[in-house]
Amino acid sequence: MLFKYIVDQERGRLVQNGSKGEGPVIYWMSRDQRSHDNWALLFAQERAMVLQRPLIVIFCLDLDYPSANLRHFGFLIRGLYELQARLADHGIPFFLLQGDPPQTLPAFLKKKDPALLVMDFDPLQIKQQWKKNIIHQCNFPVYEVDAHNIVPCWLASDKREYAAYTIRPKIQKLLPRFLTDFPELADHPYNTAHHDSEQLDIHALLSRIKDQSVEEVTWLKPGEQAARQTFADFVTHRLQSYPGDRNNPCLDGQSNLSPYFHFGQLAPQRVAWDIWQSDANQQAKDTYLEELIIRRELSDNYCYYTAEYDRTSAFPDWARKTLTAHHKDLRFYIADLQTLENAATEDELWNGCQHELAGRGKLHGYLRMYWAKKILEWSASAEEAMINAIYLNDRYSLDGRDPNGYAGIAWSIGGVHDRAWQEREVFGKIRYMNKNGCKRKFDISDYLQRVNMQSSG
Repeated sequence: MLFKYIVDQERGRLVQNGSKGEGPVIYWMSRDQRSHDNWALLFAQERAMVLQRPLIVIFCLDLDYPSANLRHFGFLIRGLYELQARLADHGIPFFLLQGDPPQTLPAFLKKKDPALLVMDFDPLQIKQQWKKNIIHQCNFPVYEVDAHNIVPCWLASDKREYAAYTIRPKIQKLLPRFLTDFPELADHPYNTAHHDSEQLDIHALLSRIKDQSVEEVTWLKPGEQAARQTFADFVTHRLQSYPGDRNNPCLDGQSNLSPYFHFGQLAPQRVAWDIWQSDANQQAKDTYLEELIIRRELSDNYCYYTAEYDRTSAFPDWARKTLTAHHKDLRFYIADLQTLENAATEDELWNGCQHELAGRGKLHGYLRMYWAKKILEWSASAEEAMINAIYLNDRYSLDGRDPNGYAGIAWSIGGVHDRAWQEREVFGKIRYMNKNGCKRKFDISDYLQRVNMQSSG
């Protein structure tokens, strides 16, 4: 009798063929760090079931990962600690390897002689290079599964999309197929001789973090359980009012789920499915799902099909031309990186944004746009603005080093996924934002008071 796969097989793709080894099916977890609602893990388990092989999960902890510090590693490691226990409940061992993946993973794979390897899809260049280097050292089948996007990135589109309106119909066409509920992870029956993994020691791992200068956050707890609780709180208390409250940073109107999405501790598809099935009003559903699905998956599309997504060379032609034309415009104020990082600019609202980002590891979505656009206004060039904005976002934001961050900064500074607007000094035809626009959205003094209370608390 043929095995009936539950996971849609087009969520994954074979990236290298080869001969199956005698060992287990191995899932190299990277982007999607969760036991539940994880298509890559389910994909790997189904293949292990067919082959009647053990299933093991591994994670490579690269302490030299660019821009990562104690804040990021703390959130990640504490989440992995919980993950290891959840996997053990299903009879699935979890192994933590330490070091650069192309250096550490191949030796582990050679020792285990895997039947096949399953890996997470990730559009970022560093992850793409890891994949290429590791595949080059494998002689067994290797699959890549997109467990992060609802519609697999390579199926949503085969090219870089111009804007949300060009990718929206492509995603919407495939949503009826891919936006489904998840099957449960089964207790794995073939792992009796493969429980030689060691329990994670959180304190020992955190002590090895080289950059301890950015403290962990305390207002948001890491891990799958906390992610689900935060999501439940959003649906219960804030989803209905999301369309009206989301752009006001003085209100608790956002979901606060982006750090969980970044670390893969919560599946965007779980959120989309539950919201779609909820009894919230349709406007609230549509508004949130537009951000969750279309805008977020557009960011993955941008990074996957744009090798230089973090550089000005990735800007659309019209944006590069207008920025070049206004390159020599007089800047009435210049803020270098030190001034920005110390929140010591002439603009108290911008300083409040930077204090919130540095202190809480998260900046309100509307203010992220203002924050980045002011960096452009105060920089000698768009290139300098991109470098400084990415540095600050990746260093302080929990969800930094992420396609959403790179796409958002490129939108703010370089018109990516946007259109040309009325021409003005410095910005050219890039969309402009100023403090008066913020005043129309919210009470700035109230916002600054909230930031000061958070800092003192």
